[in-house]
Amino acid sequence: MRPTFLGLAAALLLSAGGPAAAWEAAPGKPQRIVSLNLCADELLLRLVGPERLAAVTWLARDPGASTVAALASRVPVNHGTAEEILPLAPDLIVAGRYTTRVAVGLLTRLDAPLLELDVPQSVAGVAEQIRGLARAVGEPERGEALVAGLRARLDALPPAPPWPRPTAVVLRPNGFVAGSGSLVDELLARAGLENMADRLPLGSQGALPLEAIILGGADVLIVDAAPDAPPSLAGALLRHPALKAMKRQVRTVSLPSRLWTCPGPQIAEAAERLAAAREAVP
Repeated sequence: MRPTFLGLAAALLLSAGGPAAAWEAAPGKPQRIVSLNLCADELLLRLVGPERLAAVTWLARDPGASTVAALASRVPVNHGTAEEILPLAPDLIVAGRYTTRVAVGLLTRLDAPLLELDVPQSVAGVAEQIRGLARAVGEPERGEALVAGLRARLDALPPAPPWPRPTAVVLRPNGFVAGSGSLVDELLARAGLENMADRLPLGSQGALPLEAIILGGADVLIVDAAPDAPPSLAGALLRHPALKAMKRQVRTVSLPSRLWTCPGPQIAEAAERLAAAREAVP
């Protein structure tokens, strides 16, 4: 197993915009796949049958975080530890670049059949990651079908209005927003909205003071929080009285974070909801 997968692990630190040639299919179809990352869960559960998944993360069964909770109910779960993974004798382990790093480090030292997914920052990167993972699990046709469905829904979005377009800001817990160069920014543009965060020196991600949101004059405020989420200090800003008062002047849209936290076919629904919000702006 070791010679087979050393090249695979080295080649498949999957970058958002990497060339298709960087992906290599494993010999045959892996039959005992383990996922250590929610985003990997979501793609794998769409690409392969549950009989080929030895385990996905426990988050995959949470309908508040996952878009594949029903599918995940048919697969065993893990909590991201190497001690759980190794006894499963996986022939492919899919992890995320920024998650379960202790387990990934140990699995790497043991020459486990490991594949790491990066975080795409564009729709093109999302499509490439879907295709690459599909090839790695021996399901290129399913991957192409997922990409085709995603592109068809994005192409069917209502035409964007001429400039100036309605402005929008995505407000996450602790006041963090998504700026230029991010997948969220591209989805806003495809929905016909101008990202207000681009007017501020935040880079692709940053914390936006509440005063800047109030004074910035956004037409659409996109709240990235589920109504049934447990209370937290990080989410307290989203319930600030000033934001509640803004609802009388600004269209507030609640968009579940599960629709665009992970790069996958579900981002089409996020874009569709954004486009609907843009069309409702006077």
